[in-house]
Amino acid sequence: MARTNYITRYSHINGKAIYVDGASVFERTSSGTDFLVEAYKGLGINYPKFYKMDNLCKLAILTVEVMLKDRKLNEEYKPSDIAVIASCANSSLDTDLRYQASTADAASPSLFVYTLPNVMIGEICIRHGIKGENTCFVSSEFDAVFQTDYVNGLLANDNAEICLSGWADYLGGEMNAFFMLVEKNPTSLGEHNTETVKQLYDRQWKN
Repeated sequence: MARTNYITRYSHINGKAIYVDGASVFERTSSGTDFLVEAYKGLGINYPKFYKMDNLCKLAILTVEVMLKDRKLNEEYKPSDIAVIASCANSSLDTDLRYQASTADAASPSLFVYTLPNVMIGEICIRHGIKGENTCFVSSEFDAVFQTDYVNGLLANDNAEICLSGWADYLGGEMNAFFMLVEKNPTSLGEHNTETVKQLYDRQWKN
């Protein structure tokens, strides 16, 4: 009999506000500011490395940060039992374009290190002490069917005990992100199946 996994928490960022389990935890106050930096300061997060990251990493870090508030996964689980599976549409294109522009004068090493989309997973792992399996996929839109099946497969085969699964995409100031915490413990948020994942993902566009 297939094991049932559960969504124990989820978070959204849509460029206007940040939500955890459907409830707003931060809203943009001015259209003339950098939303990600404004949110970082407004939420009282203390992680100076944030300022060195590219926008895709900042987006992913913030989405996971609010989702994991009051939880320390690397103390609850073995770091090697925590997986991170993420996807995006535009890969690292936002940073690629900025890096290409920098080569007209002097290529920027600080931008070059972020010219791969999976770097956002690396930043999440460093921040939260995660050492388990991780993969980044690129698709034109969030593929709930594929990603749900992939994560359930990891947990079913005991390749992980818990998974941070989600989507983060950033290009030219346009952003959207959605992350879930998928565990084996029952929760009122629902089973980790395609229908539930689609419903939770779609909520960000209704806020």
